[in-house]
Amino acid sequence: MQSLLKNECSVLVFTLSGLNETMENRYVLFSLTALYYPLIVFCNVTIITTILLHKKLHEPMYVFICNLCVNGLFGTSGFYPKFLYDLLSHDHVISYIGCLIQIFVIYSSILCDFSTLTVMAFDRYVAICRPLEYHSIMTNQTILKCILYCWLAPFFSMCLVISLLSRLTLCGSTIEKLYCEIWAVAKLSCFSTIVNNVFGYIVTLTFFGHAVLIFCSYIYLIRKCRKSIESRQKFMQTCVPHLFSLINVTAAFMFDILYSRYGSKNMLQGVRNFMALEFLLVPPILNPLIYGLNLTIVRQQVMRLLFSRNKCDE
Repeated sequence: MQSLLKNECSVLVFTLSGLNETMENRYVLFSLTALYYPLIVFCNVTIITTILLHKKLHEPMYVFICNLCVNGLFGTSGFYPKFLYDLLSHDHVISYIGCLIQIFVIYSSILCDFSTLTVMAFDRYVAICRPLEYHSIMTNQTILKCILYCWLAPFFSMCLVISLLSRLTLCGSTIEKLYCEIWAVAKLSCFSTIVNNVFGYIVTLTFFGHAVLIFCSYIYLIRKCRKSIESRQKFMQTCVPHLFSLINVTAAFMFDILYSRYGSKNMLQGVRNFMALEFLLVPPILNPLIYGLNLTIVRQQVMRLLFSRNKCDE
């Protein structure tokens, strides 16, 4: 028992071993990441700025798109700065507190994606199925409640997850990933993690339930849209990008969960790293591009914003 207590006290720093086999390519990875992360920031900030500056875009759908981009910046900030530092460092370590913070930021961001896409689906349902009541239902108060739900539900869930993780007695300090991850830390526990696993599955199934709810609502919307050409056009322009974002986020999250729980150590580390990073690589850049390029009014305002900046520079 005393040795276990010593182990618990000694785990003040975790070692991240995900880069061990790819360090010979670290400068290439650093160069690519140093280009890719600013691109993520630029795309998301451009959409956020465009929506905030133009009154035409101060509508519920665009406010939720803005929230999706803010969340993209929030989630990637928990990984990319630390990853860039690790690529130039010989020791890939993170403090115990830093590890818990990274878990909170990354995973609350993923859950926030699901909750934001859910309120966006509700907004599209009201816009297409109850257009005459749209402005009476989607009031500023309703929008505020939706935004609070997008953030508070994931934050509350992750606070409980972190509190359960922090109570574990750990017998190891090596995490076989590029970043701190819930299941990876739980696997280091000296004792049973049944409570953590059960709660983790509850949270996962709850937010996957959001995705199922959205898919079901879209089946209903498709049936409704068949009766009207205008409704079909509205569905194709606003709902298809949303559905694509949902599929993208859901697939990325499933990759991470399946890899964390059932991933084989015989797989090449580069492949394992890509599977573990898919939700940090694709959704943050794809979401602003989907909405920025597909929605005509957003695309026009983005072009005006960029064009006016270039004109001012001249």
